[in-house]
Amino acid sequence: MKLTTRSRYGTRLMVDLAQNYEKGPTQVGDISRRQDVSSKYLEQLIIPLKKANLIKSVRGPKGGHMLARRPEDISVGEIVMLLENDTYLAPCLEDPDTCQRVHNCKTRDLWEALMIEVYQRLHSISLKDLITKGLSQTKDEDHNRCYKQA
Repeated sequence: MKLTTRSRYGTRLMVDLAQNYEKGPTQVGDISRRQDVSSKYLEQLIIPLKKANLIKSVRGPKGGHMLARRPEDISVGEIVMLLENDTYLAPCLEDPDTCQRVHNCKTRDLWEALMIEVYQRLHSISLKDLITKGLSQTKDEDHNRCYKQA
């Protein structure tokens, strides 16, 4: 699974809004400068995020965009699922008819279990988690656990 720039930059956009949550609306140009992503690209990402009620917009000279919910109530999984066009690790998970071995494949269950774990993990991480504690400690623990098992 390779995340597209849509979900990577969309998550950065949402983290930026979370960091400025108490400050009111944030203008796209300010986010663009801080995140080093073009304003036009950010505007394209804002459209589906607004439709999904993750972002709300305020018009006017002091307008901009802000989170529609508290940072602790928005998961990274929501953002990724919304912005990724293809969230399946293998084509047969989305459409079993794409593979003639689907009923006796020894690896399909593995890809499905892995996909479920990835999205459960992403859904367990809120924007607040990213801005307050980050994931470095958890990442190190997971990394060490993986190498100990190998």
